[in-house]
Amino acid sequence: MTEHVFTAAGIRALDVRLDAAGLLELAMEEAGRASAAALLDLAAGRPGPLALLAGGGANGGDAMVAARHLHAAGREVQVLAAPGTHPLTQRNRERLAAVGVEVQRLSAAAVRALPPVAAWADGLLGTGVSGELRGELAGAVQALNARAGQGSGEPVLALDLPSGLPADLALAPPLTVQATRTLALSGYKPAHLFGEAAERCGPVALARLAVPPAWADAEAKATRPSDTELGAWLPRRTASTHKGTAGRVWVVGGSAGMEGAPAMAGVGALRAGAGLVTLHSEAELPLPMPELMRTRHAELGAWLAREQPRPDALALGMGLGPQAPALARVALSWNIPTVLDADALQPELSGLGHSRCLWTPHPGEAARLLECTVAEVTADPLSAAATLQQRYGGVVVLKGGPSVVAWAGGLSVSRGGHPGMASAGMGDTLAGILAALLAAGMDSRQAAQAGVRLHARAGERAAQRFGYGLSASDVAAELGGAWADLSGPV
Repeated sequence: MTEHVFTAAGIRALDVRLDAAGLLELAMEEAGRASAAALLDLAAGRPGPLALLAGGGANGGDAMVAARHLHAAGREVQVLAAPGTHPLTQRNRERLAAVGVEVQRLSAAAVRALPPVAAWADGLLGTGVSGELRGELAGAVQALNARAGQGSGEPVLALDLPSGLPADLALAPPLTVQATRTLALSGYKPAHLFGEAAERCGPVALARLAVPPAWADAEAKATRPSDTELGAWLPRRTASTHKGTAGRVWVVGGSAGMEGAPAMAGVGALRAGAGLVTLHSEAELPLPMPELMRTRHAELGAWLAREQPRPDALALGMGLGPQAPALARVALSWNIPTVLDADALQPELSGLGHSRCLWTPHPGEAARLLECTVAEVTADPLSAAATLQQRYGGVVVLKGGPSVVAWAGGLSVSRGGHPGMASAGMGDTLAGILAALLAAGMDSRQAAQAGVRLHARAGERAAQRFGYGLSASDVAAELGGAWADLSGPV
């Protein structure tokens, strides 16, 4: 099932819809029940009461509901709360008092004074943060982090987001709750998925609330397709398929000192099912697989300019050097499925992308294309990918951990992968994978999303075999198994 990624504004809009339909209180009850279950799981096997911190807004209401469910389950709870400002939070505080649970006033001193607890729930702010934490709230967060970081290591469950963490960015202010785990409510937020912000969240679980799918679709910033959905998009071969119909891919790249880049793209294309893969270069390229074909050209520009049969898909730019933008212009004029990577990712190509073109920048290349800093790209990858797509056309794959795919009117965030994939050649392999899927006839948007996940899954499999440090060759060798994981044996 597709998962949604919401900004803070999207969550506010969703709450407005729920409130107008009389469903907001029911959604808070669901969120609180899910929070109680997650806190019990975090505290499993640990002695002591469960402590819940509640802010005055809706996030505090979730914590109040959770405390009531925990009390009903027979667990001792300690609740520290700020004065309620949200009507539902005030109502649930009254309900908590009605069942005999005393609520103490929130303060740093009160956090420090509690006896040892089995686990904490952070329901102070959620997506409602505005600016840096100050005053009593800042003191309470500092006290909570101190307790979580002591020898006892009291674990902390963040309800929706660690307090102090902006929902929409990959950046983390100096002071936020450092969560042991986070329970995302309704959907993921960018802070759950990217950069230092994701590190403050710890492992993130999703609590799906009973929100009408059409409302979630309307208010979400991006989606996260499931492996089942992505696997269903992958092409299937029939008994009559042969190498000429399985997809003909050209890889155009390589120069002195960069001969390995197009070779790795070729391996990626073969492993992802292309029937015929030919490497074209002015350099003498290695053949990491004897099944690859290669042609050395005196001048790539003159060769591309000739009238000739064209491939089913083309990958261009890997290790190609300064001539890449000019060659990319020619390739784009053919209007065939095309993957542009590495040296072909240049600002002068702005607006030239067509519907069957994939741009595959990493953050440094994205910064070059957007004429901004890498920090600006990595702070907000969703917005960066969307801007790239609007400026360059086609479909954009902004590579990272995780990658973002942008097309006209939509964004998706990939899942999976492994930190060991941070090594040379990974992007080249991905370019080949994408070219193979395009050559097999896949729609460019679906090819981008499925190809990124296929690559990530292969990285996960390679990590199980080799550990942390992975080569692109390790990952390419696992593509067949990754394909089977997503779609079943071919």
